[in-house]
Amino acid sequence: MDGIHDMGGMDGFGRVEREANEPVFHADWERRMLALSMAVPFAVPYSDDHLRREVERIPPDEYLRTSYYEKWLIALEVLLKERGIIPGGTPTVPVTPGAPIKAEAVADAIKGGFPTRRDDKEATARFAVGARVRARNIHPKNHTRLPRYVRGHEGVIHTDLGVFGFPDWNSEGKGHKPQHCYTVRFSQQTLWGREAPAGDSLYVDLWEDYLEPA
Repeated sequence: MDGIHDMGGMDGFGRVEREANEPVFHADWERRMLALSMAVPFAVPYSDDHLRREVERIPPDEYLRTSYYEKWLIALEVLLKERGIIPGGTPTVPVTPGAPIKAEAVADAIKGGFPTRRDDKEATARFAVGARVRARNIHPKNHTRLPRYVRGHEGVIHTDLGVFGFPDWNSEGKGHKPQHCYTVRFSQQTLWGREAPAGDSLYVDLWEDYLEPA
């Protein structure tokens, strides 16, 4: 969706201040929040796409004043209420109790991340490396990973990353809709105008449903 979270190309927010020797976590509760985000999906059916969807739905004023892991906490609370795990909401997603979570499974997930759904036999590539494409100028009402600043602009397929589930559909419970995802190269001048360095490019990973032939 088009919201405050999609800040690429926006201005008026001041300088990005870098914190010297920034720690991985600024408080112990942030460490626990990361562990929860890795552990809960073993017992409660939701994915990264669902978590991102709820982060994007946070009201703009609240989004801007909350920290990174506070956004995760807000989103996780919504998902657990939606599934009837914690009180405060009307369950809309059935939950089937799973097997107890094994500590080593959570530890392995934190170290290496969860496996991403992909099956190269499920979809045929629509675009070849080197093909010119245009990012569709669309404005989805739900979760999307198509940044506003590339919509309507032409780029070149740089890499075919293989087949992945389509996050827009998965976040709404419509299924995985497997399709190829590509790294697309955009000229910085195409995106930002002649003030951008002529030889610089921006690379964005985009699913096929975001693209059309140029």
